[in-house]
Amino acid sequence: MNLSDFLNQSCVTLSHSNQLSQLILSIAEAGKQIAALVAKGKLAGVSHHLDSINVQGEAQMQLDISSHDIFINCLAATKLVVGAVSEELASPHYFPDHLPDAPYLVCFDPLDGSSNVAFDGVVGSIFSILPAPPNAVRSEEMFLQQGVHQIAAGYVLYGPATMLVISVGAGTHAFTLDPDTQAFELTHPNLQIPAHYPEFAINASRQRYWETPMQQYIADCLAGEEGVRQCNFNMRWMASMVADVHRILMRGGVFLYPKDNQVIDRAGRLRLLYEVSPMSMLIEQAGGKASTGRASVLDLYPSQIHQRVPAILGSINEVDLIEQYHQR
Repeated sequence: MNLSDFLNQSCVTLSHSNQLSQLILSIAEAGKQIAALVAKGKLAGVSHHLDSINVQGEAQMQLDISSHDIFINCLAATKLVVGAVSEELASPHYFPDHLPDAPYLVCFDPLDGSSNVAFDGVVGSIFSILPAPPNAVRSEEMFLQQGVHQIAAGYVLYGPATMLVISVGAGTHAFTLDPDTQAFELTHPNLQIPAHYPEFAINASRQRYWETPMQQYIADCLAGEEGVRQCNFNMRWMASMVADVHRILMRGGVFLYPKDNQVIDRAGRLRLLYEVSPMSMLIEQAGGKASTGRASVLDLYPSQIHQRVPAILGSINEVDLIEQYHQR
């Protein structure tokens, strides 16, 4: 089953079903175009660093800018989106030619893990689709919605194969891009994360900045069979949220980007609206759990469009246990 057929079946019970299908197909088209640029690498002249920095204070690559522009152009063509929040923009982008009753807002990270491009590593694009409040005044406030209100979420992974992983609120499903037909074909329906898998993904170099609960959890995992967990754990870290979460969706484990005390004015390092919230929807629709360690990610009320939060996503038993460490 290809993506178009899947959406025709899956969205039929949702309001604006035809429009939602059209919007997701436009995002899939953006993924195809970005995949082509990523595959060309230096040949496309987009892998060099620019002198500019984005609103996050991060150095930009030409590929970051090109990916952002591709997303904006594909969203604009649908006329279904009132506005979009991007990692690369300080303020929302509003579409002047949208339909009067355009039903959607989109939040996206056009190229997650872009530093991996320098050595041909895995990168991806993340997106969240939110309802546009009817007759709402254009402002940042319209985007500040709890994750539970997401209509759909997903990511495109640019690896050995290009894959699109989406949820429209009825499970999490993965599609693989056929390079011959340029169609996304359903290859992994109804992904299910096992309740426990002895593997975690974390940037261990930042251990000295973690809070005590996270330090203790990782220490207990590393103690292996001889420790309180009585189980040997593996650690994996790709420096790309898309790549790490994709592995967890495929086989289990937990992704950890905890609160970091090095930067005291931030609760976390990952952005809620276009990184943690959409990934949390995918995780929970696949039977996993998403938490900050102290609260459900999908229940959080965003305070601003680039808000950062801790992220603990994956196998439900591990996330529950990590919450217990924080409660102690």
